[in-house]
Amino acid sequence: MNALDKKFDKTTSHEFKKFSNTEPAWIRYTLITISLLFIVLFLVLPLAVVFTEALRKGSDTYWLALKEPDAWAAIRLTLFTALIAVPLNLIFGIAAAWAIAKYEFTGKAFLTTLVDLPFSVSPVVAGLIYVLMFGAQGWLGPWLQANDMKVIFAVPGIVLATIFVTFPFIARELIPLMQAQGNDEEQAAIVLGATGWQTFWRVTLPNIKWGLIYGVILCNARAMGEFGAVSVVSGHIRGQTNTMPLHVEILYNEYQSSAAFAVASLLALLALVTLALKSVVEWRHSQALNAVANLPPENPHWSYHNDLTH
Repeated sequence: MNALDKKFDKTTSHEFKKFSNTEPAWIRYTLITISLLFIVLFLVLPLAVVFTEALRKGSDTYWLALKEPDAWAAIRLTLFTALIAVPLNLIFGIAAAWAIAKYEFTGKAFLTTLVDLPFSVSPVVAGLIYVLMFGAQGWLGPWLQANDMKVIFAVPGIVLATIFVTFPFIARELIPLMQAQGNDEEQAAIVLGATGWQTFWRVTLPNIKWGLIYGVILCNARAMGEFGAVSVVSGHIRGQTNTMPLHVEILYNEYQSSAAFAVASLLALLALVTLALKSVVEWRHSQALNAVANLPPENPHWSYHNDLTH
């Protein structure tokens, strides 16, 4: 680099710093203070209140509330629902994102609209849709009753409502990521003799793994904390169709505040774990992007021939 280039770099850096700090210091500090106050008042303080109220009568009362049979039933049902909904949304999310990002076909805009549909529909309305379809007076209600099958006020209805509410999360996380990456690497792998399955496992999946994990974390958190749609289809049958959020509502309405906050603390703990995992995934993803960006052009991060032939 000659002296002229060094002078240009210094001038450019100086101009960038000058234009990036045009606001007075008091404005920057005011905005930072407002943001921190908002976070403390609406995020940190409510979480602290939940844990404080849960442990106010001592740890014995706290553990007794969690050991109560109805609480255990709600916890098991919540985990069971998430165990079904998240893998199904994972499969759908990858398939929909791959189709939308990698291919051009008739109905692509319609599929994209369907992916966004749960974001624009109230969870309560989503629950009512399933009641109209599978309820006793619904379209399929008489047929279900004739075959001794139950969807509404039963576990299948809870699972269906949860899937409907949570299925956009993974797809919406992967679509922009796949669109930004393009399909050059997949095409190169196919030219080198890879099958579609090999291309997915050895090229596509490593490229999207951090975005995929991020989407799964958000999907799981929403599945466990869903209230509106599940409340409509569950019937609030204690010990049978109550998930953790519904069980918290029932306990609070019965003035069992300590037990309600004890169960709510598990949901709050889930939120904290979700935030921690989210931060770790974002950090790892940024590290991976920086590592790829720093590689020299003659040393690409994919070696298709070696990877696909071994």
